[in-house]
Amino acid sequence: MKDELTIALDMPTKLAVTVADCTSAAGALARAHLSGPAASRYLAQALAGAALLGAECSAADETVTFRLDCPGPLEGFLAEATVAGTLRGYTKKKILDDFDGLGVPKDTAMLGKNGTFEVIRSVPGSILASGAVAVAFKNNNAVATGLDAYFAQSLQRRVRTAVVSAAGDDGVPTFARGLLVECPPDGDEEAFARVADVFCSGAAAKALSTAAISVRTLLKKLGLPQAELRSRRPLSFACRCSADRASAMLAALPPEERSALPSVVDITCHMCGRTYSVKT
Repeated sequence: MKDELTIALDMPTKLAVTVADCTSAAGALARAHLSGPAASRYLAQALAGAALLGAECSAADETVTFRLDCPGPLEGFLAEATVAGTLRGYTKKKILDDFDGLGVPKDTAMLGKNGTFEVIRSVPGSILASGAVAVAFKNNNAVATGLDAYFAQSLQRRVRTAVVSAAGDDGVPTFARGLLVECPPDGDEEAFARVADVFCSGAAAKALSTAAISVRTLLKKLGLPQAELRSRRPLSFACRCSADRASAMLAALPPEERSALPSVVDITCHMCGRTYSVKT
């Protein structure tokens, strides 16, 4: 799959399926942040989760923010998706010497025993909606667990999600994907139960992790082979930072603070890792 957000609908059961692949975007962002393999794995999952949430953005210039705060060594992450399909974000820690190069760490080792996920939908100058859920971590599916809890507790909607990622020893993600199936109030309960079994067994996550997976193959795996592909939206890494914005931020400082600075200041965007050298 290429970096894309795909939405499908199975008319007989009324189950809606959202598939996100943001592998290239996650790779570009991890390289910009110089993240190690452990942090990159969670950065990729954060982007995939934000991409799934971004499927509901509809207002002009709308952004959805997906955030995790946790007590573990990673400390958390923040990812954003826009209505245009652009993605950006960061993990609070980028290099974790106790984990990098030692295989896939357990969520409880990296994140701690629990954490708080927050989702915020906004447009410039206004928050449209927000919700936060506290989640206990057990297996290596923390991000999917957080998404399921957010939909259930904050939105009272029934979904099942799977979010998968992997990163090479160089810290560059080799894949970053997410899958979400929702059953509306008038949806087929038995069909959704069968879909839920695919998620609970780990088969959905395993299928997502397959190199040559396609949306149509995923739909067959879910037992929804005839689902109609309703929309496709490209996904990409992009940040709203710029040299002009960095200069404007510096210009906003009080004169006495600016006068104490050196003639040139390096300002790094925490969302994408890009650094601007700005004259004071």
